[in-house]
Amino acid sequence: MFGKSIRIYLSDGSPSGLRHVEIANWSGQAIACPRSRFSELKNWIESQRPGVYFLLEKHSTDDKNTVYIGESENVYKRLIEHDSKKDFWNEVVLFTSKDENLTKSHIKYLESRLTNITKIADRYSTENGNRPTESSLPRADKDAMEEFIHNARMILGTLGHKLLEPINSTSNEVNESNTESLIGHKLFFNVNGHSAEGKQTDEGFLLVKNSEISIETATSIPGKINLMRNKLIENQVLVENNNKLILTKDIILSSSSYAAALVAGTSRSGPQSWKDSNGKTLKVLEENLIRN
Repeated sequence: MFGKSIRIYLSDGSPSGLRHVEIANWSGQAIACPRSRFSELKNWIESQRPGVYFLLEKHSTDDKNTVYIGESENVYKRLIEHDSKKDFWNEVVLFTSKDENLTKSHIKYLESRLTNITKIADRYSTENGNRPTESSLPRADKDAMEEFIHNARMILGTLGHKLLEPINSTSNEVNESNTESLIGHKLFFNVNGHSAEGKQTDEGFLLVKNSEISIETATSIPGKINLMRNKLIENQVLVENNNKLILTKDIILSSSSYAAALVAGTSRSGPQSWKDSNGKTLKVLEENLIRN
């Protein structure tokens, strides 16, 4: 792993206004624009080139956000059509090239790959119907487009849209032998015959697929967790099996205590509940890390 420098230019000094984003030594570029500022894009020649774009809905409910991914040889002109025909989005992030070397085949390839990656990551609901056809490219061009995708993922994440990143991507990249951080280290919680696995991540606490969740709850369970639990059951992310609830995919919670409460069905201390394979609690592991 190595560091990257990302430069974000705020066109009017507002962090939520129109932003132009660049990565050092990369020919690509991005523009993020809230729908309320859409008319300002006509003054940006960077938006009137071949490229790909993300129409993003970002809201504060527990439901998934929505995204539409598209391509055009003139992104701004295509976005004008979407502004009148698609109602769900409140921000657009578009990617074009500074050297104008993106061809129709390149952007069709990008559209297809980005749509597929988004569906696999399963963070956002996609408005796209069928997966766009992936154009055939020479090997060198394909590698260049994969680098483009890698950089687009970093920029989108920096802008607060992690739609290209699987929930467990951060923890999978960290080696268990890392002594400077607990990110990615496997943790376990066994309670009342239920077994669960979790990991610390940069986004919160990851509860791993196939963890077992108590089918019963106590009055002490935090209200927020009870609401989340009911939503997970409704969406079949939690399914009943042998008098237990089984987690059908990885999920992120804001803290280890919330994760422990979901598993146990009652209020729990995460640092005291979660343990590593040697039986050390998360609390002890965190204290040791600080002392070292």
